[in-house]
Amino acid sequence: SSPHLVQVRERIRINGQPISKDLFNKYFWLVYNRLEETKDPVHASMPAYFRFLTIMAFHVFLQEKVDLAVVEVGIGGTYDCTNIIRVPVVCGVSSLGIDHTSILGDTMEKIAWQKGGIFKPGVPAFTVAQPERPLEVLKERAQERKVSWWWGCGWGVPHGRGLSLFSPQCPLYLCPELDDFEEGCQGDRGPDLTRAPEVSVGCLSCLALGELKEVPPSTELVGRPVPLAPAFRLTDAMIQGLRDTEWLGRTQVLSHGPVTWYLDGAHTTSSIQACVRWFRQAALNQDKLHDGSEVRVLLFNATGDRDTAALLKLLVPCHFDYAVFCPNFMEVSVANNADQQNFNVTLENALTRCLENQRTWTRLLEEKVGQDPWLPSPLRVGGLLQPTPARGSLLLVPPAPRPLNSPALVFPCLAQALQWVAQGRDPHLAAPTALGAHPHPAASSGAVLLQEAAVVHVLVTGSLHLVGGALRLLDPALSQ
Repeated sequence: SSPHLVQVRERIRINGQPISKDLFNKYFWLVYNRLEETKDPVHASMPAYFRFLTIMAFHVFLQEKVDLAVVEVGIGGTYDCTNIIRVPVVCGVSSLGIDHTSILGDTMEKIAWQKGGIFKPGVPAFTVAQPERPLEVLKERAQERKVSWWWGCGWGVPHGRGLSLFSPQCPLYLCPELDDFEEGCQGDRGPDLTRAPEVSVGCLSCLALGELKEVPPSTELVGRPVPLAPAFRLTDAMIQGLRDTEWLGRTQVLSHGPVTWYLDGAHTTSSIQACVRWFRQAALNQDKLHDGSEVRVLLFNATGDRDTAALLKLLVPCHFDYAVFCPNFMEVSVANNADQQNFNVTLENALTRCLENQRTWTRLLEEKVGQDPWLPSPLRVGGLLQPTPARGSLLLVPPAPRPLNSPALVFPCLAQALQWVAQGRDPHLAAPTALGAHPHPAASSGAVLLQEAAVVHVLVTGSLHLVGGALRLLDPALSQ
């Protein structure tokens, strides 16, 4: 899987656990040295980062003799380096969204075409509810997967899985809703995975493990070109697996005294929308437990070719008191944090983008104030938004509705950003030092409000790499 949050070993797991440091070291150098010995003498090139780790993962799975390997594509599918498995047990395409447009295309149809590239002849494939046209593209891609004559004879097909010429295409099915699987389930249902961004309510994992029966024609959905797969009774093992599932960095809540961190790696418009719904409800539930004042902080960064203005606009309704922007670097010096380092982005470029996000956020708030005349006009100070004189009094009681009056601050690294937000009130973080303090008066004013608020709600979103860096600082045990 990719990307990792804290340590690169997370990408290659066996029985749910990242491989050990010893195993990672052993297989890394074995694969590296073999590739070094056999590389093209003319171009003298080695595989890029993700390609190398993919080769290494396959080697680990073979050497460790795993019974079942679950492989997530890196980007897209058709041309992804993971797409070399000729006869997988099953294929799945989760909910589609606009992302990586420079590589996959700028429409849902183009992206669906790329995703459908993982379909294989005669291998069942599942997807979830999609917009009509992208779903049609997935069906077309499945129908393109013709089986050559020798496949019907069993050539290259694992024992017991011979394919017939009567099913020459990739059979594609639509997953039922999770609620359709409830009958027969007893006890707790485990984590609510349906609320995690970029996850549809269809259960790809359960269908992959279940028995696929013949789908009657009556299950064809109205307006949908793909038949609906049947629901089935979940086994105890499936229920226990869902119950024990932990999904770090997705709708994750860390309560550290008066500071509560809400971490979600949403980075597309659809996932940010889901993140906003989750955060507003989760923060509302937390507010009911406190009688005192509340401060809301957004910690945001986005990478790649993503439209950050569109993402930030979706976050405005959360009514943040402060918006903090910083690169995904944990420290200004990344020498001791190799797992978090991105050699494709310089600190200067990352900070430039943060400053652009700061200006975008300020503009969005000014536009919002113009649309809502009852909102107090924030005072401008050196390009940052300064709290209005009445802001302190509004914090004494739970404000309803909350004023949109967020200063936007930029810090050079995650450590300084988290320290400023926590103001020494999170026992897992050191108090901000004079060196790490932000010199702007808005930061000084905000420090007082953060120090005196009964509760501080912090949403960390926009990038899985940002969330991973925050987790590394907020939960040191993950680095072990």
